[in-house]
Amino acid sequence: MEGDDSLLTTEDNNKEVVELEVAPALISVHPAHHSVAVAVGCELRVFNLREGCPVTLGAESGEVCHHKDSIRAIRYGAKGNVFVSAGDDKLVKIWTTDSWRCMYSVSTEKKVSAVAISDNGQFVCYADKFGVVWVVELDEFNENQALVQKKGSPLLAHYCSIITSLEFSPDGQFIITADRDFKIRVTMFPKKPLDGAHEIQSYCLGHTEFVSCLAFVYNVDCPHGYLVSGSGDSTVRLWDFTSGLLLNTCDVGSEVGRLMANGTESNYFAITDLCATCDGSSICVAVQGLPGILLLTCNLLAKTLSILKVVSINGEDFIPTSIGTSLTSNFLWMVMGVSNLPGFDSSSLARVRIISGLTNCNSESGDQNHNILEDQQVPGGETLLQQLQGSLSIDKDVFSAAAEAVKTSMRNLLIKKQYSSEKREFRKRGRNDRKAKR
Repeated sequence: MEGDDSLLTTEDNNKEVVELEVAPALISVHPAHHSVAVAVGCELRVFNLREGCPVTLGAESGEVCHHKDSIRAIRYGAKGNVFVSAGDDKLVKIWTTDSWRCMYSVSTEKKVSAVAISDNGQFVCYADKFGVVWVVELDEFNENQALVQKKGSPLLAHYCSIITSLEFSPDGQFIITADRDFKIRVTMFPKKPLDGAHEIQSYCLGHTEFVSCLAFVYNVDCPHGYLVSGSGDSTVRLWDFTSGLLLNTCDVGSEVGRLMANGTESNYFAITDLCATCDGSSICVAVQGLPGILLLTCNLLAKTLSILKVVSINGEDFIPTSIGTSLTSNFLWMVMGVSNLPGFDSSSLARVRIISGLTNCNSESGDQNHNILEDQQVPGGETLLQQLQGSLSIDKDVFSAAAEAVKTSMRNLLIKKQYSSEKREFRKRGRNDRKAKR
């Protein structure tokens, strides 16, 4: 997800001053639990869970492969052999997870807000701030090849609405896009994607605020699955995405509001991220301002969602900015972090926590044992935390300031900003389509 460009302010001397935008940290887990990646600011940090060691990006090639600006999207492919990162530096980097070499780099004209990888790993799709989805076809990796520059081909567009989430359906037949203007679009993924996707299957309409995240729930009894969406309207919704039919709505805002009645200054509880367990029985939900996660039960046969319980993280101001899980473990990985934290030397701050016991948590009683692992209990221990967090310990004051910055940034991330006429004119002069062609 991504909001508008960094705010521009004009001082008395008419010089333009750029206020750095706080970017939430992201986390992504290998589908077979082989590795885990955290992005905070322009830094991409990876830990090898199988070997219990940090990963040095591009170590074998000796190339400098880091991003130069805030990373806004990271994603493992379904088979785990491809990883994609993209963001504000207008670069999409495609990595092979065998050696963690950057095999392909794609330059874009606008900042990237979301990425997705086809189930067969043949195509990488990415969305830019103008609402256009682009597609890149991947050749078979050759570990001896030099970095290849690729160019994306336009696939589809929402036009002028930032795309917040991008997903392939479980069977690979559809690509689903969600945007800041409350829409979810289901498009047939064509046999020749480089020629564009022109057949719209359906629209899933019903949210009353921006759609922030998408996920699929499915199992062996329901392989086709259903779509789950989270929104700024404090709801999680279940859809039959092929028809666009809304199956069920779960209002999580009322539950979170009840829990936080003594400490919140707002009744606004946007859904910031969600993910489903591998058996499709539960959905983990991160909510803006909630120190923990909300667990929902998903009954695929009855096509319903219901609140199971809140797993609170006590003792520290931990508000997840991103969550993720794998297909082979019962861990929920969470990260809270920001870049460009005002007033502190730490430019990129991250904290990683893990909840265990996700499997078989669809009981109506909610009595399952969901343990929040202590630092010494996490896979990889202190070595992992040092790699993904950047530091083993975080000062309490810094942590509290980061929590407040996270609340503010997540609250304003997709709200359309209002600019004065002077600022609008300045922004127009900086647009790519207004620049003089050389």
